[in-house]
Amino acid sequence: MEGMTKADVDKLDKGLAVRGGKALRPRDAATLILLDRSGRDVVVLMGRRHAGHAFMPGKFVFPGGRTDPADSRIPVAAPLHAKEEERLASGPGRASTARARAIALSAIRETYEEAGLLIGRKAPFATAKPDWQGFVEHGVTPSLDALRFIARAITPPNRVRRFDTRFFSAWRDDVAVELPQGGPTNELEELVWLPLAEARRADIPDITRMILEELEKRLAHDPLLRPGGAVPFFRLVRNRFVREVL
Repeated sequence: MEGMTKADVDKLDKGLAVRGGKALRPRDAATLILLDRSGRDVVVLMGRRHAGHAFMPGKFVFPGGRTDPADSRIPVAAPLHAKEEERLASGPGRASTARARAIALSAIRETYEEAGLLIGRKAPFATAKPDWQGFVEHGVTPSLDALRFIARAITPPNRVRRFDTRFFSAWRDDVAVELPQGGPTNELEELVWLPLAEARRADIPDITRMILEELEKRLAHDPLLRPGGAVPFFRLVRNRFVREVL
């Protein structure tokens, strides 16, 4: 996909393009790639989007969604690692500390809402924010120190939705509570844990496949996913889809 023109990208992602209209401004979004080691394999959590969704219908994706700026005010057990926050602040549209915090916390919130997995530490937690009441009820204080910034991608113009998405990773050991019935929303169905190689062959968006390939390379170089790793950034520049490094 790297170096492809916008027309080439439109042909690949047929279901996502729209016919004309003013290009939407991308909105902040965050995704969490939750990993687990199963024997020699690293497996990843994915879920299928409902067929009726306007954006990526029927595709397997990671939990994630739009960032709520109010998430920046949610108390946490530990902040983002300084190197991760520095990476989030780099590149076009530099993220302030508050914006970076909101983006990271939205990945944790969406993982709870869509998959019923609460990332953080078992400890009393209080907030009046409705979207975080699951953490209050289950006694989990969200924590950001486990998150690693893996990749960034901006949806090309002329799509039903446009997002400036930051992809984070965390390990299943960072999950404080797993709800057997899943999350409170119906955004994802058929949640599955797949080996990385198998996940790349699933019915996934092209950008998701590219992110998985980048993650495999990083894991090969750094199996512990230590803070401060290089972050690939995918976007359309002068009508060509390019890969940059933050």
